[in-house]
Amino acid sequence: MKDVAAEAGVSVMTVSRVVNGDAGVAPSTAARVEAAVRKLGYQRDDVARQLRRTDQLSQTIGLMVDNVADPFMAAVASAAEDVARQRGSMVLIGSSRADVRREQEVIETFTARRVDGLILIPAAGSHRFLRSAQAQGTKIVCVDRAAPGLDADAVVVDNFGAVKEAVHHLIAHGHRRIAYVGDKPEIWTFGERHRGYRAALEAEGIDADPAIVRHGLRSGPEAAQAVTEILSLPEPPTAVLAGNEVLAFGVLAVLPPDIAFLSFDDFALAAQLTPPVTVIAQDPVALATSAAHLLFARIHGDTSPPRTVVMPTELIPRGSGEIPGPHAPYGR
Repeated sequence: MKDVAAEAGVSVMTVSRVVNGDAGVAPSTAARVEAAVRKLGYQRDDVARQLRRTDQLSQTIGLMVDNVADPFMAAVASAAEDVARQRGSMVLIGSSRADVRREQEVIETFTARRVDGLILIPAAGSHRFLRSAQAQGTKIVCVDRAAPGLDADAVVVDNFGAVKEAVHHLIAHGHRRIAYVGDKPEIWTFGERHRGYRAALEAEGIDADPAIVRHGLRSGPEAAQAVTEILSLPEPPTAVLAGNEVLAFGVLAVLPPDIAFLSFDDFALAAQLTPPVTVIAQDPVALATSAAHLLFARIHGDTSPPRTVVMPTELIPRGSGEIPGPHAPYGR
């Protein structure tokens, strides 16, 4: 705060009044203080007054997800909160909406409140901005996705291997034109899933056709529109792979019954639909629980090198992914 006061040419008391929103500061003076705050990157420490010693824990952690309404993210949040409560901590939750700038703003709010650590489902983009938080002692664990530019623990699944196996499964049932719909590949999970899709096609000598691939889809309606367009092509696919359960709902709304379908992520009604949906299942509760335990280990003194924990997935054949394609050895 002294640096801000010197930069703005005012007293520390004036800076304190401005950052706390107190009335009675001349607009021109407040503007100088706010400009100095932005220039120096000053963050108000909302919790400092509550802590008697700088090494005392705040008993709070921050959880940054993509979208709190997403079923996968909701399961992650619930599991992380369960572990935190067992450890006597509260959880602050924010959502990035896939915007790294919004993510940074929310995380800065968390760190201003002196959270003991962060569990992060990273947005696409560099996360070097978190290095300063790490340097100040904030522990960080990524879950579901790795964070580019950040040296931190991560708990993930083998997205590449899981999708590669799934595409081989569709090929084994006679499909060669397999559509893929997913979010933007700059998001680590979707980049890995698309890479697995392409690797499986290449391994089978099948040329990947960009006309039946759609990226950057964030909702069921967007996926439905994308698949409708793909199916109207002169040479439509005979199978579709959805990059997550949110997109799967949109695909299923428009998919003809003779097109094979496979979804990354299991969901509640998958086994009850007709045909039942073949899925790549992962366990968000296990992912988040592992990440939370890692975080609390770091908070309480674990200084071992950062590590990546890879959790299992399971391909569950239920019917939709086994609809025979035109190249099936047993006929369509």
